[in-house]
Amino acid sequence: MNRMDLSGLNEQQRKAVLRTDGPVMILAGAGSGKTKTLVTRISYLLEELHVSPYQVLALTFSNKAAREMRDRIGSMVEADVGALQITTFHAFCARILRSEANYLGLSRNFTIYDTSEQKAVVKAILGRHGISTKEVSPFEVLYYMDDLKNHGHYLGRDISECDYEIDQGDSFFTFYQEYEAELHKANAVDFGSLITGVIQLFEKFPDVLKRYQERFKYLLVDEYQDTNRAQFELVKMLSEQNRNVCVVGDEDQSIYSWRGADIRNILDFEEVFSDAKILKLEQNYRSSKNIIEAATHVIARNSQRKGKDMWTNNPHGEDIDIVECFNDKTEGEFVAQKIRELSKEGHPFKEMAVFYRTNTQSRLIEDNLRKNNIPYRVVGGVKFYERKEIKDLIAYMRIVVNEKDSLALSRIINVPARGIGATTLRKLENEAVTNNCSLWEMLDTVVANPENYKHIRLSAKVKSALSHLVTLINEVRVSVDNVAPSSLYEKLLHESGYWDFLKSSKDYESQARMENLEELQNAIVQYEESNKSPSLLNFLETITLDTSGEGDNPENTGEVSLMTIHGAKGLEFLHVFVTGAEENIFPSYKSLENGETAIEEERRLFYVAMTRAMEKLYITFAQGRMLFGQLRFNGPSRFLHEIPNKYYQWRKPNGSTMSSGNSWDSEDDFDDYNQDQSYDEGEAVYQVASFKEEKSAPKAKFPKGVKIIHSLYGEGTVLDSSGYGAEEKVSIKFSDGARKKFLVKFAPLVLA
Repeated sequence: MNRMDLSGLNEQQRKAVLRTDGPVMILAGAGSGKTKTLVTRISYLLEELHVSPYQVLALTFSNKAAREMRDRIGSMVEADVGALQITTFHAFCARILRSEANYLGLSRNFTIYDTSEQKAVVKAILGRHGISTKEVSPFEVLYYMDDLKNHGHYLGRDISECDYEIDQGDSFFTFYQEYEAELHKANAVDFGSLITGVIQLFEKFPDVLKRYQERFKYLLVDEYQDTNRAQFELVKMLSEQNRNVCVVGDEDQSIYSWRGADIRNILDFEEVFSDAKILKLEQNYRSSKNIIEAATHVIARNSQRKGKDMWTNNPHGEDIDIVECFNDKTEGEFVAQKIRELSKEGHPFKEMAVFYRTNTQSRLIEDNLRKNNIPYRVVGGVKFYERKEIKDLIAYMRIVVNEKDSLALSRIINVPARGIGATTLRKLENEAVTNNCSLWEMLDTVVANPENYKHIRLSAKVKSALSHLVTLINEVRVSVDNVAPSSLYEKLLHESGYWDFLKSSKDYESQARMENLEELQNAIVQYEESNKSPSLLNFLETITLDTSGEGDNPENTGEVSLMTIHGAKGLEFLHVFVTGAEENIFPSYKSLENGETAIEEERRLFYVAMTRAMEKLYITFAQGRMLFGQLRFNGPSRFLHEIPNKYYQWRKPNGSTMSSGNSWDSEDDFDDYNQDQSYDEGEAVYQVASFKEEKSAPKAKFPKGVKIIHSLYGEGTVLDSSGYGAEEKVSIKFSDGARKKFLVKFAPLVLA
């Protein structure tokens, strides 16, 4: 057999492939052939070192990335890769928990709750404590619990095992305890619990951990900069015995701290794996020399990095265009006009993309694209599986496979209408609590023995409707092991009355919902065609995991792509427009309040935006922009100043161009430019503030961490503060553990 041909790799990529033993961290810069290197490394293990596919585990963050890697490896090796596990962290952990469920008191058919279902549980817990959602938002509690789990905490774990401060006397910790109890009672877990559940399993049962350590001789982690501390701990556990762990990531593209990603996992890798080999992929194959060098100068300002010097053999390319617009309206007009010009020059729409820092910026861009009849798609819009009718039918399927899933039953017990109002549902739920059983068991009992539950006061019509529902679910449940999932779905859809309910409405919205339900049928059929042993349970798990971090993202058939910069990571386009490059927008006002660490993440985000462009990069900003109903003058982003002047042309609203000779050589020049910019609108003259002034003022009256006294609630500490002046809002934790939010201008607050 011929040896694998590695001639298509550069020197550093070859080193990354051939260094198979011991811990290795590959720092892969933007566009440096990371995926190519990773799949070649796995293929080399299988083909040249004859490692069994059964002994290799590759973890990543999206099912799309996992499928792509598997397909590419399958085309490179002769070995059967059927046993090869290339999967996401969550799917891998779900598989382990299903196999070892009995150790943690779960049954194998447990449900995985998504955000909306988590919110429903938290809302019920708050209600039991007499707390309204106006006093405490369920999302505050969810964020608190996610933070605990991202740091590796599970209920009952020794707090000293976590590098995270936990106050067990906090009322939110009490909510967390009750939430976990509710999930356990419902035979359910959430996404965070998939990771911490496996950590708990491995800690409490070392023999189970040893079994997986012996199986997986080689562990690889893609997009390592996106891992949280819990995932880092899981990687350490699995690799402890063989130590053949290879992580691939880029600290300069770590942009997800808001969902738990911890840049320390890269920065501290050598502290945990003292014998680690660090390899750097620094040659960029994507972008022009001009774009790469400009982006490298910007990211070099960050201190939280290992340090890479990106370079490319690609042509020098065009200068970056920094386009100064009069306001956000003319910014949208410029983007549409330039896209129209590029199209007339022969550039396809699908090779163009418009990025923005937040979704709210897209409206004017969309308006102008529509006016110019330019086709576009918004990437990451409303997800298919989050639509009401889809979630309703998924709930029907979930109660079939997991009778303890009371949340699913609560959702569909009166959909379509069966005469079960909130009061009746509450009576059934209370009866279930009294009898220490699930809501389904209670419903089944009430239907079978209605004479014993006259106090619930169900009418004959309601009894008949519930009897029909119970019979339908039981019939589907009996058939679940020997009937195709698509047939079971069809039975639920039609015999539940859901389809006829939509059909009778005859309005446009109902027709659209019916089309979506037909598409769900298509999804189940496609799942069946791609799986040897399809099951309803596995289909539900597949779609839950497949949609956890990915929006509807169909193949581009010829539209301009619009998306947030977070959504652009991993993509590339010939022509890129980065819009809204202004202080308080990019970097965001929140990052300006949270110090240099937050600014560094914003700079990484700017770096990601720049390096998506292959040939031409446009960066736009507006002198004035409507924000929160007011015209704001933020000034150009500090990141623009960090691009050396030789890499760009600065285009003014009047059509003139600021040549590199007139650009800034110092921060003073940049400030002078900002202070000189003024223009008339009616009789008023507005001044653009310098970024230095914006950085230091205005300040919050009650910043994070200060002690306060509220005339009604007493002493407290400010947990979070946003905005300033009349818009300042604070979140306060009081001495009794209560947390409340206030608009400062209406709150009786003083500094303690």
